[in-house]
Amino acid sequence: MTPFSLTGRTALVTGANTGIGQAIAVALAQAGAEVIVAGRRDCDETLALMGSGRSLTLDFADPMAARDVFADQRIDILVNNAGIIRRDDAVDFSEADWDAVMDTNLKALFFTCQAFARAALPRGMGKIINIASLLSFQGGIRVPSYTASKHGVAGLTKLMANEWAVRGLNVNAIAPGYIETANTGALRADPDRNRAILERIPAGRWGRPEDIVQTAVFLAAPASDYINGAILNVDGGWLAR
Repeated sequence: MTPFSLTGRTALVTGANTGIGQAIAVALAQAGAEVIVAGRRDCDETLALMGSGRSLTLDFADPMAARDVFADQRIDILVNNAGIIRRDDAVDFSEADWDAVMDTNLKALFFTCQAFARAALPRGMGKIINIASLLSFQGGIRVPSYTASKHGVAGLTKLMANEWAVRGLNVNAIAPGYIETANTGALRADPDRNRAILERIPAGRWGRPEDIVQTAVFLAAPASDYINGAILNVDGGWLAR
């Protein structure tokens, strides 16, 4: 196997019906993996783009939705991409919006990683790739639960790497910059916010889901076997500014 080949590996990508998750699923398939795509809505478009693969319906509003997914099949790579966002001023933010985001973005991520690890640790190999955010490093505005959840994703990524690296599991994260997805539609539609964001990105443009995918392939492949607990920002230079 070459350092970037995923031939013979099986991957599960959550939130794979659109956007970053869809692009990662397609890229992993192109690198040779058998890919299982999961979403709360159908992933038919992703399956068509891949040309093969399987799908699961998983709604991470239930943080334990994936508890039984790994017990009866071998999955070598887990990409935790499923996530939601709610926007409001911190002084007005509701408990319901707080709980919904934290359950999906953080609690579900942890217990999905736990279920994967329970199956993978006895084999002594596996790759977990969590999708973090620039708001794993920064505060942002009007997204308190999203910011808290993504700081938590970064912390859990490091904790799990500390516990599981010696047992053959690599746990890392990707922190996308400002990417053209449904989650950023409101920002791109706001002329002032859109302009302010573009002025700070050294690359001079919003990112696209395709800008993320080769980092995911790298973290899933043998080439990254000595990388543990890293959060790799793919942001057009945003954090360097």
